Amino acid sequence: MEEQGIAAKPEELIVEPAIQEMLDAGVFFGRKTSRTHPRMKPYTVSSRNGMEIINIEKTKEDLDKALEFVAGVVKNGGSLLFVATQAPAVGAVQLAREMGFPVVDRRWLGGTLTNSKIILGRLDYYKKLKSDFEKGALEKYTKKERVKIEKELAKLAETMSGLESFARLPNALVTIDSDLHRTAVREARHLGIPIVAFVNTDSDPDLVDYPVVGNNKALTSISWFLEKLRGTLSVAQAAAGAAKAAADSEVEKKNGGQK
Repeated sequence: MEEQGIAAKPEELIVEPAIQEMLDAGVFFGRKTSRTHPRMKPYTVSSRNGMEIINIEKTKEDLDKALEFVAGVVKNGGSLLFVATQAPAVGAVQLAREMGFPVVDRRWLGGTLTNSKIILGRLDYYKKLKSDFEKGALEKYTKKERVKIEKELAKLAETMSGLESFARLPNALVTIDSDLHRTAVREARHLGIPIVAFVNTDSDPDLVDYPVVGNNKALTSISWFLEKLRGTLSVAQAAAGAAKAAADSEVEKKNGGQK
């Protein structure tokens, strides 16, 4: 018999850890309802003080699909091109460099994808100029000539420094904001290159192949998305490395058997 004066406590709400993590990171905060893209309605659940509230259960579902896709690309030896020019997305630049992928972190050069031969030519020129500078090969020039070359090198570095590992068209493009990087998205779509994007409620989700809807303006939310990418890419790269090592070993055994 229940003791008099002691009310039964309601059962505490149990939230899935992955969902709680998203709540803590503020992933659920969308943009103003007045700016909501019509195609974003299925990705929201309500609004609060004029701001959209994102359906983070769907966000998690879409994130899982995006992660499965990029993992497949990397396991098969493919390349990703990251595009993140906004300050809060600096973590994307660090992630790309950590994983050895090219990244556009300052300004997208028109034609980076659709006119890649020209861009690759400029990239080769930048690499040579940079190498000559580091080796002291510019000392043969006059001071005035060196100053001119160094200025050119600094200008090229603004758009080329993140692309040094860009050797061919990527198998996928990853960006933090598809609206901010419209030209990059347009070029990728034109060439049929799949796009993974962390988008907010003011974007058109149909313009990218793998939209992950969340608060892409806040550092905490962006960091959450990037950490999920980091974990997946690390595992995928390790798997790709192990598969390559096993294949090389088999080739070596066959070659040894023929001797």
